[in-house]
Amino acid sequence: MLNKTENMNAQNDPLPVIPAADFSAEVLNANQPVLVAFWAPWSRPCQVFDSVLREVASACAGKLRVVKVNADDSLDLSLCYDIQSVPTLIGFVRGNPCLRVVGTATKEAILAKLKLFSDWPYAPTSP
Repeated sequence: MLNKTENMNAQNDPLPVIPAADFSAEVLNANQPVLVAFWAPWSRPCQVFDSVLREVASACAGKLRVVKVNADDSLDLSLCYDIQSVPTLIGFVRGNPCLRVVGTATKEAILAKLKLFSDWPYAPTSP
């Protein structure tokens, strides 16, 4: 469990890792769209993909929040959202999952997929 200092730092991190206990407040009840990356620290693809997620978070700053959920530590969430492979991205708008990307992808591919959804109040900044 995170102590208060670690939890506060998670709020300021461009890619905070949220525990299952905070998922409802941080994702399902969020005022803006949230892109959730289900990941595992032992996964090399997840480690490599982290830099792409940071780029997406930067490109979407203020319009979309990007967070991570440790799939191993949050088994109930992993089962609920049918996470069979990491990394898996799920986009939530008003608490509803509306996009899924399984495996790694480029920043451009993720941004293009986000543009397909009219519910995403989203326009990426120029590279």
